[in-house]
Amino acid sequence: MASILDEYEDSLYRSASVQQSRASVGIPHTGYVNARLEKETPIFNKQRIDFAPPEKINSLVVSSNQLCMSLGKDTLLRIDLGKPDEPNQVELGRKDEAKVYKMFLDHTGSHLLIALNTSECLYLNRSVQKVRALSRWKGHLIESVGWNKFLGSETNTGPILVGTAQGQVYEAEISVSEGSLFSTNPDQYFRQVYTLEEESGPAPVCCLEIERGLEGKFFIIATTRKRLFQFVGKVPEGTEQQGFSSIFAMHADHLPSFREFPANLGFSEIAFYTPKLRSNPRSFAWMMGNGVLYGTLDYSRPDSILSDERVWVYPADIDVTVNKPISIVLTQFHFLLLLPDRVKAVCTLNGQVVFQDLFLEKFGLLTRMIKDPTVQQIWIHTEKVVFRYHVQRESRDVWKMYMNMNKFDLAKEYCKDRPECLDIVLAKEAEHCFQNKRYLDSAKCYALTQNYFEEIALKFIEAKQEEALMEFLLKKLSNLKPSEKTQTTLLTTWLTELYLNWLGVLEGDPSQRNLYLDTREKFRTFLSSPKNKDCLFNNRASIYELLASHGDTEHMVYFAVIMQDYERVVAHHCQHDEYDEALNVLSRHRDEKLFYKFSPVLIQHIPKKVVDAWISMGSRLDARNLIPALVNYSQSASTQQINEAIRYMEFCVYQLEETQEAIHNYLLSLYALCRPDSLLSYLEQAGTNPNRIHYDLKYALRLCAEHGHHHACVHIYKVMELYEEAVDLALQVDVDLAKSCADLPEDDEELRKKLWLKIARHVVQEEKDVKKAMACLSSCALLKIEDVLPFFPDFVTIDHFKEAICNSLEDYNKHIEELKREMEEATQSAKRIREDIQEMRNKYGSVEPQEKCAACDFPLLNRPFYLFLCGHMFHYDCLLQAVFPNLPAYKQAKLEDLQKKLAATSQPSKSHHRPKDADTISLGKGQQSREQLKADIDDIVAAECVYCGELMIRSIDKPFIDPQKYEEEMQSWL
Repeated sequence: MASILDEYEDSLYRSASVQQSRASVGIPHTGYVNARLEKETPIFNKQRIDFAPPEKINSLVVSSNQLCMSLGKDTLLRIDLGKPDEPNQVELGRKDEAKVYKMFLDHTGSHLLIALNTSECLYLNRSVQKVRALSRWKGHLIESVGWNKFLGSETNTGPILVGTAQGQVYEAEISVSEGSLFSTNPDQYFRQVYTLEEESGPAPVCCLEIERGLEGKFFIIATTRKRLFQFVGKVPEGTEQQGFSSIFAMHADHLPSFREFPANLGFSEIAFYTPKLRSNPRSFAWMMGNGVLYGTLDYSRPDSILSDERVWVYPADIDVTVNKPISIVLTQFHFLLLLPDRVKAVCTLNGQVVFQDLFLEKFGLLTRMIKDPTVQQIWIHTEKVVFRYHVQRESRDVWKMYMNMNKFDLAKEYCKDRPECLDIVLAKEAEHCFQNKRYLDSAKCYALTQNYFEEIALKFIEAKQEEALMEFLLKKLSNLKPSEKTQTTLLTTWLTELYLNWLGVLEGDPSQRNLYLDTREKFRTFLSSPKNKDCLFNNRASIYELLASHGDTEHMVYFAVIMQDYERVVAHHCQHDEYDEALNVLSRHRDEKLFYKFSPVLIQHIPKKVVDAWISMGSRLDARNLIPALVNYSQSASTQQINEAIRYMEFCVYQLEETQEAIHNYLLSLYALCRPDSLLSYLEQAGTNPNRIHYDLKYALRLCAEHGHHHACVHIYKVMELYEEAVDLALQVDVDLAKSCADLPEDDEELRKKLWLKIARHVVQEEKDVKKAMACLSSCALLKIEDVLPFFPDFVTIDHFKEAICNSLEDYNKHIEELKREMEEATQSAKRIREDIQEMRNKYGSVEPQEKCAACDFPLLNRPFYLFLCGHMFHYDCLLQAVFPNLPAYKQAKLEDLQKKLAATSQPSKSHHRPKDADTISLGKGQQSREQLKADIDDIVAAECVYCGELMIRSIDKPFIDPQKYEEEMQSWL
């Protein structure tokens, strides 16, 4: 194990050296490149609006990309930020000294309320150009408006809430009628529903917010300078248009729940963060005298929507007595405070100032900061200038804050797309868990980091946390790539060693039984993991050595099964005398090679079960490979046990219909040894045709002879057609058996007679039974009395042969008469043949003058011709031309030779002085030779009609056109 660890550490140190070399040039040890190609843009990116107002800016509101700005005393500028080049200017039409106190724009950007310092209120709809005065609102200085985001539309605000400087809360509704905008008052109603108070009495209503929760529940948040009130109540479904009077009526007799803080800025402001358009706000920030109350909004709570509240005090450089904050805006992770000359951004997670923007004095004092909730843009203005902030990737550094707060899950959530940051978070979480002795959680986190492997491993080893080390190694192993085979091998081997050590410790402690079982299950899961299968298989020898060194035979068998190393499993069972288990493994996995290897051992102890298993395997096993096991077993076993071997051999022969000679020979030997009664039936069932017999006849004969099975030997002799030997051996057993053998050579009468003579001699000389000898004569027609008589002794009286002799004489007499009759028939047949020959010599045919040759169709009588019995007539030369190509080569040569000789006899003599007598003699000899040549030629040419004879039949498969002349013939047709 130490050598394995050394190798693993070497490989790790090599990789560590590479990382260290990288670190020397500015790469962190985590292995991630932390370089920025360009300067990263800030979260809050300020932009000055290219706008020079003709008069000073009194107030500015923005919502749904609609910007409304009050300029000077009597001018209102409206800008659709989608079309910034098309501003719309509206005159308020006031002749008095009234000034704009505050402006309120609803969430749709359609309804604009203009509060004047003269306790009047004006209304302007986005679709009109003229400002309307709200007569019912007169006499109230408007401090805040709570818009209805659920029922409001572009022409109707729905029930809204209005807060005044005197602490009254009014419910109102504004509606603009299409087609007759000025025919009716826009304010439908204006009624008081509640009064907010502090210790000293009614206090200005600084802010109002209406939110709807679950199951028709509404939450109304109202703030004064020091208090934050909550009104909670249900509005029945279908009655929302009736307003919120019922909610405030519930608190007529008692104060609603509220938060109060002692310090006082003289005003307060609350901001909300809404993550998505048309969704409920998720968090709030209330700017008041003691700092900023920050929290989340939980709509599932029954009485209070505020949750997770905390107070972030103002930064140290903010003195509320000198430069108190003016406005507040809330984003996802920050709230921005507007001071007279600067903007500060404070992180809501840790209360730290993360951004500060100082404005130049030339721009004037900052007046107001607002946020457009629909596009998440922040607007700031002075009396001269307008600025806009874009919020970009606000969550980029949130992970650090969550990490420092030990909120690692949230930290990982916000850096899941930045692996270099995620690695830092994981390393910090791992270290935090380690310090808090949560070693398993620490190991899981460390395994996901890029920290040096050896440092982490040694850390757990020094802490003596083997279980955590195993968890770390397991996680590391699961994260390795398939190509990292060396690392996989080392981790797998190390884990195996650790598991075995841990199991050894737990097994000896009875109190840790449950932990032992759980660890054992984990180890088995590790060994059987599909991901580790290839590595374990390639290094199974090392794993076997580890298992053997720990003496863990149980897991050695388990591992062998997983590796499908059934040979090792079976061998283990056999070594421990667990033969039934070994056979079960063989039967379950049905591996032929394992059956061949372990059958010699198993059959010695459980023969019946082994044979049953062989039979269940059927034709998958080659019985020839099992014969050595059976032979070894049968030599040392009893007859009863040998029967198991016979049972399997019979299954192979009769069920599987095996034809292998070795199988049949072995079954034959078993029959000869233990079952002689089955031997003869087997031989007879095999038949007598040597070509269809599957055992070795000579081996069978020798085997039967050695064991004295004469009937079987006789049968084998018969199959081998050694009838003389069969009869000789059969005579030693039974005469009737010999008789059955003697009649077998049916085609060889001489041999049959010889065999019967053997039987007769045996009967006469050995048994001395004359009657039985005479019975042999009647059983075989080939035997005569004279064949048997020499076997009898001289003193035997003729009385025993009288009948047989008489019968023999009668047979001879009949045979003589039959010969005479055949001779007379032959004489008559010869006479008829001679007469037919004479008649054929005198036969003739008549030829008419107009007859033509059947081949050339010219007159027949012009040239020598042939006439056939079938009626066909041919000129000599025409017949020769038709017959010659179809003659065999030797006949063609003979015919040419005869024609040459005939031509030579036709030439006249060159000598004119030869004596007359000599010429006469020579002519006689030549004439005789010429006739013979013609006869020979006729025998060849005119042996049969060329149209009716065999020649025509033999030429049926010949083409009409000679292949060699086919091209020439084809060209002639073109």
